[in-house]
Amino acid sequence: MRLHLSSEIVLNKIPETFYAPKTAVERSEITRMEKVPTDIFPKVEEGARSIADAICNEIKAKSQLGKYCVLGLGTGQSVTPIFQELIQRYEKKEISFKNVIVFNAYEYFPLKADSQYSAIAQLRSRFLDHIDIPEQNIYTLDGTVSQDCVQEQCRLYEERIQTFGGIDIMLLGIGRIGNIATNEPGSTLSSPARLILIDATSRQEMTMSFGLQDPVPPCSITLGISDILAARKIYLTAWGEEKADIIKATVEGQMSDAIPASFLQTHNDAHVVIDLSAAGKLTRIIHPWLVASCNWTDKLTRAALTWLCQVTKKPILKLTNKDYNENGLSELLALYGSAYNANIKIFNDLQHTITGWPGGKPNADDTYRPERAKPFPKRVVVFSPHPDDDVISMGGTIQRLVSQGHDLHVAYQTSGNIAVGDEEVTRFMHFVNGFNQLFMDSKDEVIKKMYQDIKAFLATKKEGDMDTQAVRTIKGLIRRGEARTACTYNNIPLDHVHFLDLPFYESGKIEKLPMTEKDVEIVRALLQEVKPHEIFVAGDLADPHGTHRKCTDAVFAAIDLEKEAGAEWLKDCRIWMYRGAWAEWEIENIEMCVPMSPEELRAKRNSILKHSSQMESAPFLGNDERLFWQRAEDRNRGTAKLYDDLGLACYEAMEAFVEYKPL
Repeated sequence: MRLHLSSEIVLNKIPETFYAPKTAVERSEITRMEKVPTDIFPKVEEGARSIADAICNEIKAKSQLGKYCVLGLGTGQSVTPIFQELIQRYEKKEISFKNVIVFNAYEYFPLKADSQYSAIAQLRSRFLDHIDIPEQNIYTLDGTVSQDCVQEQCRLYEERIQTFGGIDIMLLGIGRIGNIATNEPGSTLSSPARLILIDATSRQEMTMSFGLQDPVPPCSITLGISDILAARKIYLTAWGEEKADIIKATVEGQMSDAIPASFLQTHNDAHVVIDLSAAGKLTRIIHPWLVASCNWTDKLTRAALTWLCQVTKKPILKLTNKDYNENGLSELLALYGSAYNANIKIFNDLQHTITGWPGGKPNADDTYRPERAKPFPKRVVVFSPHPDDDVISMGGTIQRLVSQGHDLHVAYQTSGNIAVGDEEVTRFMHFVNGFNQLFMDSKDEVIKKMYQDIKAFLATKKEGDMDTQAVRTIKGLIRRGEARTACTYNNIPLDHVHFLDLPFYESGKIEKLPMTEKDVEIVRALLQEVKPHEIFVAGDLADPHGTHRKCTDAVFAAIDLEKEAGAEWLKDCRIWMYRGAWAEWEIENIEMCVPMSPEELRAKRNSILKHSSQMESAPFLGNDERLFWQRAEDRNRGTAKLYDDLGLACYEAMEAFVEYKPL
């Protein structure tokens, strides 16, 4: 069973020469915008192996000389794949860590002695506890000391590093705001080890890394930029499209204390190691025509002309030969013969993505339509990772599908219970207890006991405590009720509303359990029951919590099994990927775009607002201050404006989709 098919999605096939040049001359040409040596790999595992090779080679070389190999290590999700690769090599007896010294790059502050929030505890659980490094070779800053002792501790820590001859290899991830270790924006090139206030965005990121709901401590004791740059070799890692913007700023932008990672531009042996998703905004990937000759596919041409329209502030049909020549696109003129020929080709391609019939228009020529006219009506399944992603991501399209007569099912893949605040539980328990008192004369002893137990638990609940099963169940019921209300508002029959409650989600923490065959079989059973002609699935692979990716992998794995089994229904089924509150599809990748009128957009907002627990009090709004309905409207209006700016029809808002073809 293939459980990670989402990692194999390739929207734009990047020629290998742009991410893995074969010669130094090729590399010099395509990386001329980059100020830090950057290695791009198609998959995370390949990048992790590359760094692990370098670390193992250094360890072995030092061992042969009878010396220690000194590693400076960050924690978090970016470096975890490297740790996993190193653990595998140790288990295969390919490497020993007995001659390794480890310095933890930072520690949270202030910490209680029994705190769950400890960077060294995370480093141990993810790496150190699984290898043969001697305990006395592990050094860390102490977050439990008094604030008066922090400065002296930092001085002694830096001195201890020097007693071992300095750090040989520093391995770090990068935060969304460019922080390395916990050197936040404003950190200077000469900053030493010190106490620092952690930015709110970084704290949220670290909270997700811990897999707990409550925020990490407000401060950190961290190695400074000067300590990091003193390492003989530095590896900075990032994986996934959510890191693409900050990687571009770090690698291609100006060096600035606003982006501490950009100081790596001054180091003579720093390396950025990323996957293709994290490299997505680098010039050689997103605008390859600016650094080398290209093999011009329709998608690449669409991307280039969209970019040219933004640069010149012109719609497509007004672009001229001069615009092409002055902006590095003369190759397209040679290919198409004139600007007009290229303009009209891409204009028509974009026009054909727009449809008010997301399920296909019956009795119509569908040659240039995104969806087939037949069969009609279609059986449609919308997979929603959480109980509100359906309306946030494609609420307008759902309204169209229902009003146009299609047989639509919504499948909520997880309970979404950890995203409900405790005050919502209190409110609903007050209602249940009041109902028992008013209508049952307080005779229901089960309700009375549950009310008292939950009230007592919430009153004594401490930071980081996991909810009881009863509390999680109530939170799940709250979200089910909201989802049913939204579906009723959208005229979806309640017998077409499915709550799958995939087991991987039920960890009670942000960090979920591994997705397994059990999750896949639940999804597969629904597909076998409905036999859909059209499937909508989350393509929000930049979801910072990771749940969307696992839910998408479960759907793709189920489809993969059905394909292997030769399922007849799948031969007449199309699969569309939507995006939600976190990002939008790039216009060159959009294959179906569904417009919305002002009234339809307002109806979409109303359906999102039915999920009242996810409004102001939702625990996981992220670092975006806008509420989910505001994000959705802004994103949908932004897509419509982009089409408008390109000279196409002007709509109030649009929802975009990309087709997934089973691998």
